[in-house]
Amino acid sequence: MHERITLFDGQNRGAWQHTDGRTAQWPLVDGAMEVCCGDIRTEQSFEDFRLHVEFWLPEYPPDVTGQDRANSGVYLQERYEVQVLDSYGKVPLNDDDAAAIYKFKAADVNAATAPETWQTYDITFRAARFDDGNKVEDARVTVVWNGVTVHDDVALAGPTGNGRPEGPTAGPILLQDHGNEVRYRNVWIEPQR
Repeated sequence: MHERITLFDGQNRGAWQHTDGRTAQWPLVDGAMEVCCGDIRTEQSFEDFRLHVEFWLPEYPPDVTGQDRANSGVYLQERYEVQVLDSYGKVPLNDDDAAAIYKFKAADVNAATAPETWQTYDITFRAARFDDGNKVEDARVTVVWNGVTVHDDVALAGPTGNGRPEGPTAGPILLQDHGNEVRYRNVWIEPQR
């Protein structure tokens, strides 16, 4: 049994800080923390892990489209982004829609629920392997979105979008502030090594 570390329990943001080192400022709203005033990342860094994240997306009018619909992201090791977005009812999904490995691979199926409902990502991550400074194995990720596997042990050739460069060191979990009032709750992680 791997030790479960609570990263956010509805009240305590102590596991998080802004990327400039400030204490996490995201306001607490109904047992969740709402995106505000910059990205936050965990103070701890992780290698291989299982991560559970619950998120809530605001309802936008239909004329708000694309990347403006409740955009955020969950970055694994601050390197690889699993997209958070309101993609409810959208078929097919693109590589920048909900649950995408950002700009790398779209989710296999659309498991989104409607805005203003809680959704879950359960992410199993295996860090890239390095030998003497050289990458010998890609990072791998499985994403289960609202109970549906949408990425199954996908190899990640490199970091996504604004992810930091790959390397042999562990990295934090980062939650992105993209200017939308996305909320997060019940965030925990089980390090695997």
